[in-house]
Amino acid sequence: MKAYQQGWTLRRRVGALLGVLVVLLLGLAGAEAAVAAQNRQNIDAVLLKTGPLRVQAQELMSALLDQETSVRGYAVNGDRGDLAPYEEGVRREQALVASIRDLSEDYPDVRRTLEQVEQLTAQWRSQVAEPVIATTGSRGPEAGQALITDQTRQRFEGIRSSVETLQDEILTVREETAERVNSTSNALVILLIVAALVVTVAGVVMLLSLDRILIRPLAGLVEQVRVVAAGDYRHHIEGSGPPEFRRLADDIDQMRMKIAQELDEVRQARERIEWVNTQLQKQAEELTRSNRDLEQFAYVASHDLQEPLRKVASFCQLLQRRYAGQLDERADQYIAFAVDGAQRMQRLINDLLAFSRIGRLTTGFTEVDLNKVMGDVAGQTEAALQYADAELTWDSLPAIRGEEPLLTNLLVNLVSNSVKFRRPDVPPKVHVSARLVDDEWEISCRDNGIGIEPEFADKIFVIFQRLHSKDAYPGTGIGLAIVKKIVEYHGGRVWVDTDGEVGTTIRFTLPALEADIEAARQPLAAGETRAGDQAQDGDQPAEAGSDTGQVETAGGGQADVASHPEGAASQEAPAQADGHGTNGGMKETVG
Repeated sequence: MKAYQQGWTLRRRVGALLGVLVVLLLGLAGAEAAVAAQNRQNIDAVLLKTGPLRVQAQELMSALLDQETSVRGYAVNGDRGDLAPYEEGVRREQALVASIRDLSEDYPDVRRTLEQVEQLTAQWRSQVAEPVIATTGSRGPEAGQALITDQTRQRFEGIRSSVETLQDEILTVREETAERVNSTSNALVILLIVAALVVTVAGVVMLLSLDRILIRPLAGLVEQVRVVAAGDYRHHIEGSGPPEFRRLADDIDQMRMKIAQELDEVRQARERIEWVNTQLQKQAEELTRSNRDLEQFAYVASHDLQEPLRKVASFCQLLQRRYAGQLDERADQYIAFAVDGAQRMQRLINDLLAFSRIGRLTTGFTEVDLNKVMGDVAGQTEAALQYADAELTWDSLPAIRGEEPLLTNLLVNLVSNSVKFRRPDVPPKVHVSARLVDDEWEISCRDNGIGIEPEFADKIFVIFQRLHSKDAYPGTGIGLAIVKKIVEYHGGRVWVDTDGEVGTTIRFTLPALEADIEAARQPLAAGETRAGDQAQDGDQPAEAGSDTGQVETAGGGQADVASHPEGAASQEAPAQADGHGTNGGMKETVG
């Protein structure tokens, strides 16, 4: 650890370099701000003070000339109207003098010259202008003209000379201020150039420093890591540069040694796995060949067995029809046994063929409306339903992705079993319903038949397993095995609900469409939001089970929705299911 503490860390080095750069830039920025402020003041002085001063000095001269001209004209004509320019000039003179005095507050030379102009102007008015006006008004123009002499003209020339001096002072001040503007502007440009040079030099220094303390050590570390990555796991990694890089190099080297050790173990395990895979591949090839031979054998055997069985059954039926009543009773019984055995063998072979073809001969998954499927099921089981005086009803069912023939076969088997295993003297009632549980549809087939004991709930889905003798309930014992295989082929599971008191309820699941899942999430999310608002307002929480609602299915109808995959649904007894039906209340009643 002490080796890592030698020298400055990378963060400290970069921080020091950036600190120096920031101090320099802040100093330059402060100097530029001060120079810019001074430059702004000088520009304002040129634009807002010296410029207007020059204009007002010229206007002041014009006002004085108007006064002198007006007095001379009145002395010639004696007309009081000629004194209007004189009076206006006096007012303009007073306003201009006040304005010049305000603008020249920072220029004492200009103010002193202005005071001289005011004194000379006041003397001219008191000693020349006003006596001429008074004499002309009292004694006539000739007397007034007699007062205007060369001496009075020289007095006014003195005023003119003082005004020109004032203008020269203003011009001098303006030139000095403009010079200061140029000086501060040049200083500002120099400071900007210095700032640019500082940034450039700092950038170069930073690049060189980063190259020496960061890029070169990092590049050396990368090269060593690439050597290890290329496969040389025995190559020792050594770091250089800041303490962080040396620490990182040691950590990477530790990781390299651990990887090398694990690779040795993996190499040994791979050799064992390759040997096992070789054995498994041989066994898989043997199984594939065996399955292919078994499928071929089953196909050939079933077809080869069909022909002699049809022949035996046909001739036994001919014997039964032709010699019925001609032989003794035992002969008729033997012939009946032969006919029944041949027919049962045909049914068994057909069921075995159907069982073996599930998932092997496929037409591909499509979107299947289970309401339409239930209509086909009702048509295919119509004869059995009429014979047993049975009633088949179903709720509005969803649409799913699957193979329609297999789903039809599945529901036909369930409905047929419900009708077959009925209670004596009780009209059979079969009801099919669906509810959305998470991302699956749970479909139930419920009847009011003889029921199934809980200990036999798993046994009934095993092929050839029967809970009753063939004399009591005919069949091959393959129907529910076919149901189980079809459900698992569609990605679901099937089981018997043993909680019911009367009859049997067989449930199975099928994956739901994305549209149904999204439609279920929206009302649930809205319900959670409302529940949260009620909790904040102090309302009582909803009762258990209140999360069950209705959602619109992709098939256009509605089905029950539950939030727990194994939660008990609110189910009606089969005898009370008459209120539910396909597509909003329709039901199939036969009998």
